[in-house]
Amino acid sequence: MREVLRAGVDALGLVLSDAQIDQLLAFQALLQKWNKVYNLTAVRDAQEMLTHHLLDSLAAVAPLRRHLAGQGGQRLLDVGSGGGLPGVVFAICCPGVDVSCVDTVAKKAAFIQQAAAALHLPNLHGIHARVETLAGPYDVVSCRAFAALVDFTTWSRQALGPDSVWLAMKGKHPTEELAALPASVQVFHVEQLTVPGLEAERCIVWMRPSAPLARP
Repeated sequence: MREVLRAGVDALGLVLSDAQIDQLLAFQALLQKWNKVYNLTAVRDAQEMLTHHLLDSLAAVAPLRRHLAGQGGQRLLDVGSGGGLPGVVFAICCPGVDVSCVDTVAKKAAFIQQAAAALHLPNLHGIHARVETLAGPYDVVSCRAFAALVDFTTWSRQALGPDSVWLAMKGKHPTEELAALPASVQVFHVEQLTVPGLEAERCIVWMRPSAPLARP
């Protein structure tokens, strides 16, 4: 499993330490353990979990790092994080970024808290709440297979700061979802991703508010 993960990381052009590889594998083990009781993901097979969850999430790490390059003290909110994908992976690979994973299901937020303690990730937090209730500001608001783009941006808009962006992980190019976005949301890049070992289309939709947020 370690060899497959390391090969995938190399294929993605990521530089990760042995300690970070250990944390990723420990996270997958935690996910498998808690999944038996808490039903965090429909994926049960360890090999499938590695490609469909870990490597799929890792594919977004390099784009996130590029976006945040040269910026310190950044905060990221992962919406509808469920079992912590991609939020926990981001927290492991980007230790300088403070990552909060929000989910409306209490047991999923509790799992994130457990993962933060078990993996020694002081920059990872689980929040049990509706995203609409979180004020932020967060520099990046991310999601993976969470909701339609129009719902994601509407529900999380108040969590953005003045120069913040949305990072939405999607499968194939979401043409209809993009067409449904209001004029208040600007799509500035749709970035194609290649996931090692996964024969499926993946992309990131990068967005920002097209006008400054009104603050009370």
